[in-house]
Amino acid sequence: MGQYKIKSAFKPTGDQPQAIDKLVEAIEKGNRGQTLLGVTGSGKTFTMANIIERVQKPTLVLAHNKTLAAQLCSEFREFFPDSAVEYFVSYYDYYQPEAYVPQTDTFIEKDASINDEIERLRHSATAALFERRDVIIVASVSCIYGLGNPEEYKNLTISLRQGMIKDRDEIIKKLVEIQYERNEIDFHRGTFRVRGDVLDIVPSDSNSRGIRVEFFGDEIDRIREFDILTGELLKDLKHVQIFPASHFATSREKLEIAIKMIEAELEERLKELMAEDKVLEAQRLKQRTNFDIEMIREVGYCSGIENYSRIMDGRDPGTPPKTLIDYFPEDFLLFIDESHVTLPQVRAMYAG
Repeated sequence: MGQYKIKSAFKPTGDQPQAIDKLVEAIEKGNRGQTLLGVTGSGKTFTMANIIERVQKPTLVLAHNKTLAAQLCSEFREFFPDSAVEYFVSYYDYYQPEAYVPQTDTFIEKDASINDEIERLRHSATAALFERRDVIIVASVSCIYGLGNPEEYKNLTISLRQGMIKDRDEIIKKLVEIQYERNEIDFHRGTFRVRGDVLDIVPSDSNSRGIRVEFFGDEIDRIREFDILTGELLKDLKHVQIFPASHFATSREKLEIAIKMIEAELEERLKELMAEDKVLEAQRLKQRTNFDIEMIREVGYCSGIENYSRIMDGRDPGTPPKTLIDYFPEDFLLFIDESHVTLPQVRAMYAG
């Protein structure tokens, strides 16, 4: 199991050793909240790094914007080159919520542009939490937004081991279920291809390396990592985990249950609208929801599937969704950087 180990030519100086000792002592005594004042810039990051090394717990560092989060992430990677230091921020380049203009009877559909590289980094962050303990995730306050159920995410992970008896077609079926796409030509993140007894997969947290699984009958004969651009074989692997291509991936059984619940809720809402003589609204809701249901039934997801996350998770109305924080173990460490700016943001996002 990996451990945090700082690699730096410098040692804590001045008031830093005393502050680190006091903070670590209070953490080990179970103190749930402390405030550190008077440190700035890289000195602050170095102080946090020393606390992390002493406490040895998975860590979430909360920053108030993407730029600061990126800077902190870069500094932590210098201090902990052998640990998993990840970056988790909102992946939207552009976002327009759906809206209705009653004066002109205009419905504006939700439109969004997702940054593929940031989405990859988000997948890398959640995957790291399931694979190791020495994880530092630097996140913006968007990490308190709904992300998908961590239990479902973990349960849908495909574990492949050399020598394992596993039917190739069964693995392909499972890959489609966790939202990987088969693509023999444009091979990129979240896709796979099949060539005889060879199955190539590009994991959701990578855009440069792929996993090649070679079969001999129903036995996994060999697992290798390769460069997806050059095809160069990099190394042999004994074991590999393939995490879902979407944080909102859901098992087929849960999808069937969710579809029935969505249909029941739709009928209930249509009755309410018809009783209020809102025929146009009822027709629009029915058309949109039935389209979503058909997409979920056929391909396992639809545009805006996060709107159905409560039903997919089986949560009661009014209960909060799962977030990045739920992916952490119970004993994790939380740093809130620039808390005088970050905490008001968290409250604003939480209170709406």
